[in-house]
Amino acid sequence: STNHKDIGSLYLWFSFIMFLTGGAMAMVIRAELFQPGLQLVEPNFFNQMTTVHGLIMVFGAVMPAFTGLANWLIPMMIGAGDMALPRMNNWSFWILPFAFTMLLSSLFMEGGGANFGWTFYAPLSTTYSPDSTALFVFAIHIMGISSMMGAINVIVTIVNLRAPGMTWMKLPLFVWTWLITAFLLIAVMPVLAGAVTMVLTDKFFGTSFFDIAGGGDPVMFQHIFWFFGHPEV
Repeated sequence: STNHKDIGSLYLWFSFIMFLTGGAMAMVIRAELFQPGLQLVEPNFFNQMTTVHGLIMVFGAVMPAFTGLANWLIPMMIGAGDMALPRMNNWSFWILPFAFTMLLSSLFMEGGGANFGWTFYAPLSTTYSPDSTALFVFAIHIMGISSMMGAINVIVTIVNLRAPGMTWMKLPLFVWTWLITAFLLIAVMPVLAGAVTMVLTDKFFGTSFFDIAGGGDPVMFQHIFWFFGHPEV
């Protein structure tokens, strides 16, 4: 379907499933931390849970939930028949299950999944990370593409499909907040893509963006990542 309500519902169901998945990981984390010392899982698996829990909750639960609400409500609030780009809307949802399948499948790779925390700071994500980092980076790229397409769709819909008489100053606050959010997403998602691509080339292709020995700077990773991270939040 390309109907905005159907896609909105798909986003919300997907978000709910991811919420349960991320919640299960949080349960592993909290159960391990219930008492001092090792009880249930190995430290490496604990770190994998921490990393994937963060990514799933941010990119898999929170963001698709709000995107689902935007898909449902924005056309109705501004008097539009549908989103401006319904087929792109469909695509931006359907690439998400594949991204998260890939992210979760990295947990079963040799050496385990991403184990460097959801902020994936260098050098933990470059020098000391498992080979599944490549899969993790690809999954992040696909999530980012989905977010940017969703944001483009929101902007074009709000700018072009308002009903006659629905002036800018009559837009509901929800629509205004989403318009601003969409611009922010388009601004910061490519920055995250750049950051994870630099992680990828540092790990697999011998660059040293974040490696002091090659003239790089690990603190630069933090600057780039939080240039994405704060507007995203």
